[in-house]
Amino acid sequence: MSERSIGVLGDRKKARLDELARASSADRGGISLVRDAVRRLRRNPVAIVGATIVGLFILVAIFAPLIAPHDPVARFDELTKNLTVDSIPGASSEFPLGSDPLGRDFLSRMIYGARQTLFVGVLATLIGLALGVLIGAIAGAFGGWVDVVLMRLTDVMLALPSLLLAITLVAMASRSSQWTVIFAVAIVNVPIFARLLRGSMLAQRESDHVLAARALGVKERNIVLRHMLPNSLTAVIVQATLTFAVAILDAAALSFLGLGDPDINRAEWGLMLGVDGQRYFEVRPELAYYPALAIVVVALGFTLLGEAMREAIDPKNRR
Repeated sequence: MSERSIGVLGDRKKARLDELARASSADRGGISLVRDAVRRLRRNPVAIVGATIVGLFILVAIFAPLIAPHDPVARFDELTKNLTVDSIPGASSEFPLGSDPLGRDFLSRMIYGARQTLFVGVLATLIGLALGVLIGAIAGAFGGWVDVVLMRLTDVMLALPSLLLAITLVAMASRSSQWTVIFAVAIVNVPIFARLLRGSMLAQRESDHVLAARALGVKERNIVLRHMLPNSLTAVIVQATLTFAVAILDAAALSFLGLGDPDINRAEWGLMLGVDGQRYFEVRPELAYYPALAIVVVALGFTLLGEAMREAIDPKNRR
């Protein structure tokens, strides 16, 4: 075969490859990782159910003053006149979920409890995320003895059951309050984020783009902040969604055990479950059923959404 024929054949192959590349690009539309993940979430029934539960929970928490039919701390004569130790008024047309043991509208307290639960869960998760990212970034960026010391500390925290560690931290406080619960739950979640980010950053240290940046003489600080850290945060953000469900359960457990905010006027699902539901379970079990069901459903919503996000973002977790 002559050189001219070989050249013509090469040109034909190149033209064919260019045509296939253009067709592939046109079909895909240049879909990025984020757009591909969003598309997968929109087609995933589990993600839709989780997002619906989370969305309704957030809307109820934000617009609680507009949705609640009554003041959650006000006592009503219609309820208190029939209130006894052995009898708590049930559902009626004006009070759909009846009364609590102090003659307050239980539905309004449930609605405001969503706001309180969201506040505690968000703050605990954000504080734990911030501290965990800081520790994980330092350990993953420097390595060596810094990594060893920080990871051994996180191992000690992970060796203890999360709820037991949270109870210990709250018990160490001179006075239990809402903030002691928030910080205790946040500290419990720190090693989870630290471990996850540290592992992702160690994987990034040997990646091609990091090695290329080092070869070009980019400063180590810029490599960490501009290359390693941004590419490692995706898994941490997804984990935060799952951790939010755990934070809600831990905060509710602390309030149920009487280690949370002692203010009985504060509407919080864990406190309602422990103070009212447990004490008056034989008289009116609905006082325990409604807060428990709300906690379980909201935690389930965040878990479903977090698992769907993990599956959509990480190809290794896809079925």
